[in-house]
Amino acid sequence: MIKNKYYFIADTHLGVPNYQESLIREKKLVSFLLEAEKDAKAIYLMGDIFDFWHEYKYVVPKYYVRLLGTLALIVDRGTKVYFFTGNHDQWIRDYFQKEIGMIVCTKEIVQTIEGKTFYLAHGDGLDKTDKKYLFVKALFGSKFIRVLFASIHPRWAIAFANSWSKASRKSHSIEDLVDKGSQEAMYKFSKKIIEEKPIDYFIFGHRHLNKEYVIENNKKLIILSEWINNSGYAVWDGENLELKSFE
Repeated sequence: MIKNKYYFIADTHLGVPNYQESLIREKKLVSFLLEAEKDAKAIYLMGDIFDFWHEYKYVVPKYYVRLLGTLALIVDRGTKVYFFTGNHDQWIRDYFQKEIGMIVCTKEIVQTIEGKTFYLAHGDGLDKTDKKYLFVKALFGSKFIRVLFASIHPRWAIAFANSWSKASRKSHSIEDLVDKGSQEAMYKFSKKIIEEKPIDYFIFGHRHLNKEYVIENNKKLIILSEWINNSGYAVWDGENLELKSFE
Protein backbone atom coordinates (compact mmCIF):
# COMPACT_ATOMS: atom_id res chain seq x y z
CA MET A 1 0.00 0.00 0.00
CA ILE A 2 1.24 3.50 -0.85
CA LYS A 3 2.16 5.50 2.23
CA ASN A 4 0.88 8.98 1.44
CA LYS A 5 -1.06 10.14 4.51
CA TYR A 6 -0.34 12.00 7.73
CA TYR A 7 -2.33 11.33 10.90
CA PHE A 8 -2.86 13.62 13.88
CA ILE A 9 -4.26 12.57 17.25
CA ALA A 10 -4.25 14.11 20.74
CA ASP A 11 -5.50 13.86 24.30
CA THR A 12 -5.97 10.14 24.77
CA HIS A 13 -5.19 10.74 28.47
CA LEU A 14 -4.22 7.16 29.19
CA GLY A 15 -4.38 6.43 32.90
CA VAL A 16 -7.81 7.91 33.68
CA PRO A 17 -10.34 7.42 35.08
CA ASN A 18 -9.06 4.01 36.19
CA TYR A 19 -6.86 1.16 35.01
CA GLN A 20 -9.65 -0.90 33.43
CA GLU A 21 -11.15 1.90 31.31
CA SER A 22 -7.71 3.21 30.38
CA LEU A 23 -6.71 -0.25 29.17
CA ILE A 24 -9.75 -0.42 26.88
CA ARG A 25 -8.81 2.98 25.44
CA GLU A 26 -5.17 1.94 25.06
CA LYS A 27 -6.18 -1.14 23.05
CA LYS A 28 -8.38 1.03 20.83
CA LEU A 29 -5.49 3.45 20.30
CA VAL A 30 -3.20 0.55 19.36
CA SER A 31 -5.80 -0.62 16.80
CA PHE A 32 -5.94 2.89 15.36
CA LEU A 33 -2.16 3.16 15.08
CA LEU A 34 -1.81 -0.22 13.35
CA GLU A 35 -4.57 0.71 10.90
CA ALA A 36 -3.06 4.15 10.26
CA GLU A 37 0.41 2.69 9.74
CA LYS A 38 -0.75 0.94 6.57
CA ASP A 39 -0.73 4.20 4.58
CA ALA A 40 0.95 6.65 6.97
CA LYS A 41 4.10 8.53 6.11
CA ALA A 42 4.00 10.04 9.57
CA ILE A 43 1.86 9.95 12.71
CA TYR A 44 1.68 12.96 15.02
CA LEU A 45 0.81 12.41 18.68
CA MET A 46 -0.19 15.93 19.66
CA GLY A 47 0.16 15.91 23.43
CA ASP A 48 -1.51 14.50 26.55
CA ILE A 49 -1.30 10.98 25.23
CA PHE A 50 -0.72 10.09 28.89
CA ASP A 51 -2.67 11.75 31.67
CA PHE A 52 0.60 11.75 33.59
CA TRP A 53 4.12 10.78 32.63
CA HIS A 54 7.34 11.17 34.53
CA GLU A 55 10.52 9.26 33.87
CA TYR A 56 13.48 9.07 36.18
CA LYS A 57 16.99 8.42 34.95
CA TYR A 58 16.54 4.66 35.26
CA VAL A 59 12.79 4.30 35.91
CA VAL A 60 9.67 4.79 33.78
CA PRO A 61 6.00 4.06 34.62
CA LYS A 62 5.23 0.34 34.31
CA TYR A 63 2.02 0.85 32.31
CA TYR A 64 1.20 1.21 28.59
CA VAL A 65 3.31 -1.70 27.34
CA ARG A 66 0.93 -2.37 24.42
CA LEU A 67 1.11 1.22 23.19
CA LEU A 68 4.85 1.64 23.64
CA GLY A 69 5.59 -1.67 21.95
CA THR A 70 3.34 -0.77 19.03
CA LEU A 71 4.97 2.63 18.61
CA ALA A 72 8.43 1.02 18.60
CA LEU A 73 7.27 -1.48 15.97
CA ILE A 74 5.79 1.25 13.77
CA VAL A 75 8.97 3.32 13.94
CA ASP A 76 11.15 0.26 13.24
CA ARG A 77 9.08 -0.45 10.12
CA GLY A 78 9.77 3.02 8.75
CA THR A 79 6.91 5.33 9.74
CA LYS A 80 7.92 8.54 11.48
CA VAL A 81 6.17 9.21 14.79
CA TYR A 82 6.21 12.67 16.34
CA PHE A 83 5.46 12.97 20.06
CA PHE A 84 4.44 16.41 21.34
CA THR A 85 4.63 16.97 25.06
CA GLY A 86 1.35 18.21 26.52
CA ASN A 87 0.61 19.84 29.83
CA HIS A 88 -0.04 16.39 31.34
CA ASP A 89 2.94 14.48 29.94
CA GLN A 90 5.72 17.03 29.67
CA TRP A 91 8.11 15.41 32.15
CA ILE A 92 10.06 13.22 29.75
CA ARG A 93 13.79 12.63 29.45
CA ASP A 94 15.14 10.53 26.58
CA TYR A 95 13.24 7.24 26.83
CA PHE A 96 10.89 7.90 23.90
CA GLN A 97 13.76 8.94 21.65
CA LYS A 98 16.24 6.18 22.56
CA GLU A 99 14.00 3.19 23.16
CA ILE A 100 11.17 3.89 20.71
CA GLY A 101 12.75 6.21 18.15
CA MET A 102 10.04 8.85 18.22
CA ILE A 103 10.76 12.48 17.33
CA VAL A 104 9.97 14.43 20.50
CA CYS A 105 8.70 18.00 20.20
CA THR A 106 8.68 20.05 23.40
CA LYS A 107 7.28 23.13 21.68
CA GLU A 108 5.41 24.04 18.52
CA ILE A 109 6.84 23.23 15.11
CA VAL A 110 6.16 24.71 11.67
CA GLN A 111 6.51 22.08 8.99
CA THR A 112 5.88 21.86 5.25
CA ILE A 113 4.00 18.67 4.43
CA GLU A 114 3.29 17.87 0.78
CA GLY A 115 3.41 21.51 -0.24
CA LYS A 116 1.36 22.99 2.62
CA THR A 117 2.67 24.69 5.75
CA PHE A 118 1.42 23.32 9.07
CA TYR A 119 1.64 24.95 12.51
CA LEU A 120 1.56 22.08 15.01
CA ALA A 121 1.40 22.26 18.81
CA HIS A 122 -0.41 20.76 21.77
CA GLY A 123 -2.08 24.13 22.19
CA ASP A 124 -1.88 24.96 25.88
CA GLY A 125 -0.70 28.41 26.90
CA LEU A 126 -1.92 30.21 23.77
CA ASP A 127 -4.34 32.37 25.77
CA LYS A 128 -1.95 35.04 27.05
CA THR A 129 -4.70 36.60 29.18
CA ASP A 130 -4.87 33.49 31.39
CA LYS A 131 -2.09 34.54 33.74
CA LYS A 132 -2.88 31.83 36.31
CA TYR A 133 -2.46 29.04 33.78
CA LEU A 134 0.70 30.57 32.32
CA PHE A 135 2.20 30.77 35.82
CA VAL A 136 1.41 27.12 36.55
CA LYS A 137 2.77 26.08 33.13
CA ALA A 138 6.02 27.93 33.78
CA LEU A 139 6.23 26.46 37.28
CA PHE A 140 5.88 22.86 36.15
CA GLY A 141 8.22 23.50 33.25
CA SER A 142 11.02 24.67 35.52
CA LYS A 143 14.11 22.51 35.96
CA PHE A 144 14.05 23.04 39.72
CA ILE A 145 10.55 21.54 40.09
CA ARG A 146 11.51 18.57 37.95
CA VAL A 147 14.64 17.90 39.99
CA LEU A 148 12.68 18.27 43.21
CA PHE A 149 10.00 15.84 42.05
CA ALA A 150 12.61 13.35 40.81
CA SER A 151 14.16 13.28 44.29
CA ILE A 152 10.98 11.66 45.65
CA HIS A 153 10.71 7.87 45.51
CA PRO A 154 8.48 6.74 42.60
CA ARG A 155 6.21 4.87 45.03
CA TRP A 156 4.98 8.16 46.44
CA ALA A 157 5.77 10.58 43.64
CA ILE A 158 3.79 8.87 40.88
CA ALA A 159 0.86 8.08 43.18
CA PHE A 160 0.72 11.74 44.23
CA ALA A 161 1.01 13.00 40.64
CA ASN A 162 -1.78 10.71 39.43
CA SER A 163 -4.06 11.98 42.20
CA TRP A 164 -3.15 15.58 41.37
CA SER A 165 -3.87 15.05 37.68
CA LYS A 166 -7.30 13.53 38.38
CA ALA A 167 -8.18 16.34 40.80
CA SER A 168 -7.13 18.93 38.23
CA ARG A 169 -9.44 17.32 35.65
CA LYS A 170 -12.42 17.39 38.04
CA SER A 171 -11.86 21.09 38.71
CA HIS A 172 -12.61 21.96 35.07
CA SER A 173 -16.08 23.30 34.42
CA ILE A 174 -18.49 22.44 31.60
CA GLU A 175 -17.67 25.86 30.12
CA ASP A 176 -14.15 24.62 29.41
CA LEU A 177 -15.59 22.39 26.68
CA VAL A 178 -17.85 25.01 25.10
CA ASP A 179 -16.98 26.07 21.57
CA LYS A 180 -16.40 29.83 21.71
CA GLY A 181 -16.27 30.31 17.97
CA SER A 182 -14.24 33.31 16.85
CA GLN A 183 -13.56 34.07 20.52
CA GLU A 184 -11.58 30.86 20.93
CA ALA A 185 -8.05 31.65 22.08
CA MET A 186 -6.71 29.21 19.49
CA TYR A 187 -8.72 30.89 16.74
CA LYS A 188 -7.46 34.34 17.74
CA PHE A 189 -3.92 33.02 17.96
CA SER A 190 -4.09 31.41 14.50
CA LYS A 191 -5.60 34.52 12.93
CA LYS A 192 -2.77 36.61 14.37
CA ILE A 193 -0.07 34.20 13.21
CA ILE A 194 -1.21 34.13 9.58
CA GLU A 195 -0.79 37.89 9.49
CA GLU A 196 2.91 37.29 10.15
CA LYS A 197 3.64 33.90 8.56
CA PRO A 198 2.26 31.99 5.54
CA ILE A 199 0.58 29.14 7.45
CA ASP A 200 -2.00 26.97 5.68
CA TYR A 201 -3.16 24.75 8.53
CA PHE A 202 -3.07 24.86 12.32
CA ILE A 203 -3.58 21.67 14.32
CA PHE A 204 -3.91 21.71 18.10
CA GLY A 205 -5.16 19.45 20.86
CA HIS A 206 -5.76 20.48 24.48
CA ARG A 207 -9.26 21.97 24.08
CA HIS A 208 -10.91 18.63 23.16
CA LEU A 209 -13.40 20.27 20.79
CA ASN A 210 -13.21 18.14 17.62
CA LYS A 211 -13.77 21.29 15.59
CA GLU A 212 -12.69 22.72 12.23
CA TYR A 213 -12.55 26.48 11.63
CA VAL A 214 -11.94 28.22 8.34
CA ILE A 215 -9.89 31.29 9.19
CA GLU A 216 -9.63 32.91 5.77
CA ASN A 217 -8.88 31.90 2.17
CA ASN A 218 -9.25 28.20 3.03
CA LYS A 219 -6.69 28.42 5.81
CA LYS A 220 -7.91 26.07 8.54
CA LEU A 221 -7.65 25.52 12.27
CA ILE A 222 -8.27 21.99 13.54
CA ILE A 223 -8.83 21.37 17.25
CA LEU A 224 -8.69 17.64 17.94
CA SER A 225 -11.05 15.85 20.30
CA GLU A 226 -10.06 13.82 23.34
CA TRP A 227 -10.43 10.03 23.41
CA ILE A 228 -12.13 9.57 26.77
CA ASN A 229 -15.56 10.22 25.27
CA ASN A 230 -14.65 10.51 21.57
CA SER A 231 -12.09 9.08 19.19
CA GLY A 232 -11.38 11.84 16.71
CA TYR A 233 -8.33 12.34 14.56
CA ALA A 234 -7.26 14.38 11.55
CA VAL A 235 -5.74 13.05 8.34
CA TRP A 236 -3.93 14.87 5.53
CA ASP A 237 -3.48 13.16 2.17
CA GLY A 238 -1.69 15.96 0.34
CA GLU A 239 -4.93 17.47 -0.95
CA ASN A 240 -7.50 17.35 1.84
CA LEU A 241 -7.29 17.82 5.60
CA GLU A 242 -10.22 16.11 7.30
CA LEU A 243 -11.52 15.42 10.78
CA LYS A 244 -12.63 11.82 11.24
CA SER A 245 -13.66 9.41 13.99
CA PHE A 246 -12.17 5.98 14.67
CA GLU A 247 -14.72 3.33 15.60
